[in-house]
Amino acid sequence: FRILVDDTAACYQALGVLHGAYPVVPGRFDDYISTPKPNGYSSIHTCVIGPGRNKIEIQIRTHLMHEIAERGVAAHWQYKQGEMPEREGRKFGWMRELLQILEHAGGPEEFLEHTKLEMYQDNVFCFTPRGDLINLPSGATPVDFAYAVHSNIGDTCVGAKINGRIMPLRTALENGDQVEIITSKAQTPSPTWETFVVSGKARSAIRRFIRTREVQEYTYLGRAILEKAFEEFDYTYSDRALRGVLKIFRHDNVEDLIAAVGSGMLRGREVLVAVFPGLKEEIESGTRGKVVALAHARRERDQKKAGGSAVPIKGLTPGMALHYANCCHPLPGDRIVGIVTPGKGVTIHTIDCETLESFSDMSERWLDVAWDVELAENQVGRIHVTVINEPGALSSLSTVIAKNLGNILNLKITHRSADFFEMAIDVEVENLKHLSNIIAALRATPAINSVERARG
Repeated sequence: FRILVDDTAACYQALGVLHGAYPVVPGRFDDYISTPKPNGYSSIHTCVIGPGRNKIEIQIRTHLMHEIAERGVAAHWQYKQGEMPEREGRKFGWMRELLQILEHAGGPEEFLEHTKLEMYQDNVFCFTPRGDLINLPSGATPVDFAYAVHSNIGDTCVGAKINGRIMPLRTALENGDQVEIITSKAQTPSPTWETFVVSGKARSAIRRFIRTREVQEYTYLGRAILEKAFEEFDYTYSDRALRGVLKIFRHDNVEDLIAAVGSGMLRGREVLVAVFPGLKEEIESGTRGKVVALAHARRERDQKKAGGSAVPIKGLTPGMALHYANCCHPLPGDRIVGIVTPGKGVTIHTIDCETLESFSDMSERWLDVAWDVELAENQVGRIHVTVINEPGALSSLSTVIAKNLGNILNLKITHRSADFFEMAIDVEVENLKHLSNIIAALRATPAINSVERARG
């Protein structure tokens, strides 16, 4: 049944009369007037036990609410004859969000995926510190909340307070939570956010940033690879030299060609040979390099001393154009090498990683790389530890790591027996020397039987 009244106050008056006359069915009451749905739908839903002990579902709404429910958003403007209420922006903000998703989506399939995320999920209602109500899909996180407030807040989100407590960004929000977003101008969206956000708006914004950043990083990496390839054969690199080979590789501009090299779709030497066709025979015959100019030899010697012949992994975001191998967990201070993977960029391995044996006959995919000496970010090192099974052993282990300024990110017990526990521990450290100091301190601890750095 449906009850139509003249104004909002009359809706609640009708509800009071109805509940006073008939018993209410518990759990079947929804007030969409105080908390409208994202599409603007407003009404009171209730269920009572009527004559004959039958359950009767009843909707109570105004004539305006009925017009919107029956005929859609356009009915509102037709009903009000051009008048625009103050709360119009909030009530139909979902339309603007839909337009933002359309703008950020990479194609029709992605747009459909994001709109499905918005349409087919239950809602969670949370509040800003000022008391504004934010409507989110079920399972939403503080990152979803941040993007719902404003895209710039989502992009610069570094942390969140839920009901006054600092909580992880992947925490699922609940009805009635008060959420305060902590931002930083230096922050950018992390590729890992996409694994736990649930709203279409957040996911589309993150993917748009990742696409843009990937192109920038592939361009940086591709230019470094090309500069190294040109320098190897004593040529000076310039973007102008690539314009004549754009048609060969079917690219519209130089930036796209450079990004293709950075992503691994093209090899640096392949582009070099296209620019200087005469090099092909010399490279295949092996005559190139037998006679080396004195100036070139001296420059090569100086570069090797300074480590300048390698491509510096500077300013690249792990997970985009650059990936750290999980088999060997390279750290600043390790001798490293890059393996180029088509469409993925470069994966960094330690020079003694066993995985490199599978690439021994693919020399064209090897890339000489070097750590950025000014690299400030901490890295993750993995160690294998055997601990004596006795009270306080785990406490001793964690205390030693903490005293040496390490931070345990993950701990997994791989084998247990009556006397010993074997575990793999991921430790956040500054560089190889830092990890070596932690390993040395652990070996000096009585509760630790053995400790080794993970090597694949």
